[in-house]
Amino acid sequence: LPALDFLKEVNRGQKVRVGDRVAVIGGGNVALDSARTALRLGAKEVTIIYRRTRDEMPASIEEIEAAIEEKMSILFLAAPVGISKEGEHLRLTCQRMKLGEPDASGRPRPVPIEGSEFALAFDSIIAAIGQSTDLSLLPPETRIKTSKSSLFLADPITLATDEPGIFAGGDAVTGPKTAVEAIKHGHEAAISVDRHLRGVDLREGRGLPP
Repeated sequence: LPALDFLKEVNRGQKVRVGDRVAVIGGGNVALDSARTALRLGAKEVTIIYRRTRDEMPASIEEIEAAIEEKMSILFLAAPVGISKEGEHLRLTCQRMKLGEPDASGRPRPVPIEGSEFALAFDSIIAAIGQSTDLSLLPPETRIKTSKSSLFLADPITLATDEPGIFAGGDAVTGPKTAVEAIKHGHEAAISVDRHLRGVDLREGRGLPP
């Protein structure tokens, strides 16, 4: 199950059956939300599988501590490599990892350990391994620069893209952040749009907030 689809169905009041044993793949807030929700749906055993250590988990400290208090298992330094059907259960094959040099995110890169595969059986597997920006809303002729992870490249102060008159902010620029940060970007972008329409310098008198 994709984590966001799973959470949407639950919040809409739909009946979602997860079974007794549930695996959640990922280490962010959505993964923790999914794990805690599965427990409330009646799962007897919930295992969170994360490819780095607790120190690198992007989820908030409060979420991690709450999950531990609720007796969930967190399997660190493990990454899924395959899922297959095994009778009435799902067989999740994982591989042990070790931490290597920092990657683009600044966190140690997880490196697979050869010959360390192992398998676990679950009734449901929920994947919360990140999202990417949907670029399909843009006209085909638009050529806005994006990063390797499909995030819009926008000026951090004005939120202007390299396409005149087009501004971008929120998760589509920063990756997953909070609603407050997205609203802040909307505010700053509105100022830039107003200046753009009036022919005023976009950057004058503005700087990055503390």
